[in-house]
Amino acid sequence: MQRFLTILAFYKPFVVWSFAINVLLGFFNPHLMPVIVTKLFLTVFAWYYVNETNAKRKLTFYKNLGISPLTLFSSLFLVDITLTIGFLTVFKEFT
Repeated sequence: MQRFLTILAFYKPFVVWSFAINVLLGFFNPHLMPVIVTKLFLTVFAWYYVNETNAKRKLTFYKNLGISPLTLFSSLFLVDITLTIGFLTVFKEFT
């Protein structure tokens, strides 16, 4: 449970951007598969961004806690997809 909360702490700065992208994708294409592919692309981009900038020091913190970057970003993707599916389900009900 502590690892999951640590991963959520890593996800916290990305929540606002993820929600904004959910809204945009919901308006333009509310189908599930293109949204999942877009979120996968954005997760890979976030990994690249963190890995190539000064934010790489954050990855060292998570490695010291026993969380590999692959585990961190795959968990980030799963949490994001779960929130996205919930958002799109509610969004489809009101459109």
